[in-house]
Amino acid sequence: MNTKLPLILGSSSVFRQQQLRTLGLIFEIAKPDFDETARTGESAADTALRLAVGKAQSLAAAFPQALIIGADQVAWCNGQQLGKPMSVANAQHMLAALSGKTLTFYSALCLLNTASGRLHTHTDTTTVTMRALSSRQISRYLEREPDAIYCAGAAKSEGLGAALLQRIDSSDPNALIGLPIFKLVDFLQAEGMPVL
Repeated sequence: MNTKLPLILGSSSVFRQQQLRTLGLIFEIAKPDFDETARTGESAADTALRLAVGKAQSLAAAFPQALIIGADQVAWCNGQQLGKPMSVANAQHMLAALSGKTLTFYSALCLLNTASGRLHTHTDTTTVTMRALSSRQISRYLEREPDAIYCAGAAKSEGLGAALLQRIDSSDPNALIGLPIFKLVDFLQAEGMPVL
């Protein structure tokens, strides 16, 4: 079975767009309209999955005959969720707090077939150990990697952020960038859109 449904990436993330391009997929980009506020008492994994599904579902009315990819990532460390810092000052503070610590990234993915209503979901767990970082190293990193403010935990692992990291444990190295590609390939295959 081969689907003729268009593939929609429900994300404005340039990192996720590049991941899909690497797979050679033809897709459209749509910016979801969904409140990304964490709920009180919600686990980081639950937040990531709720946001991924919510982003995809927020686009369903605009794309009633499509495969929509929803994704979100939440980092967890020191008993709290870490989002995207969105400013250099926040990133400096966040990276100083993470120096030498181990944190967990929950990278959630969903594929919604709006024609059939089928929904595939997965949350990948990646454990990252940060190097001990000086304030000078953090400042130099943020000067050289300005996009890091748009990454959960301010760690852009696919770029210079790799120098911040001491160890990564994951079943899918792509998940830390933002999209668990291994599961996405499975989901697309199940919906009649084989990558190979």
